[in-house]
Amino acid sequence: MRSRLSGAIICSAIIGAVLCLALLGNGAQAAYRVRAVIDLSEQRMYLYINNRLRNKWPVSTARRGYRTPVGTFRPIRLEREWYSRKYHWSPMPYSVFFLGGYAIHGTTEVKRLGRPVSHGCIRLHPRNAARFFRLVEQTPRKNTTIVIRR
Repeated sequence: MRSRLSGAIICSAIIGAVLCLALLGNGAQAAYRVRAVIDLSEQRMYLYINNRLRNKWPVSTARRGYRTPVGTFRPIRLEREWYSRKYHWSPMPYSVFFLGGYAIHGTTEVKRLGRPVSHGCIRLHPRNAARFFRLVEQTPRKNTTIVIRR
């Protein structure tokens, strides 16, 4: 009985690994679709892979006097390490740029997530920004959509 259970666990692990490689790719461009929906009123980002909700994360978007653009975008540039030239060389780890200088990126101000406090970018917890960055990096740009809604 014990060996049967061990075999089932090993089999499940192998199936899980194969599915994970199929979903995240192994360096090759996977044929899946990624959609990040940022809801400004909720200060949340919803991450969909192949139209299935996979993650829901708090974000910080533009505070009063600034704006986060609304619309549908595609990633235009990825920068693992970036510093804002406009705002005092503030760190912007795991930046996914989608319109000019606007990006989805990590922040050191994790306690402020869930409230509008940025200059217009979409801030994420650094761990979530890294996950999103890697996913976008492994997905063809034409299969990645960023939707920002009020």
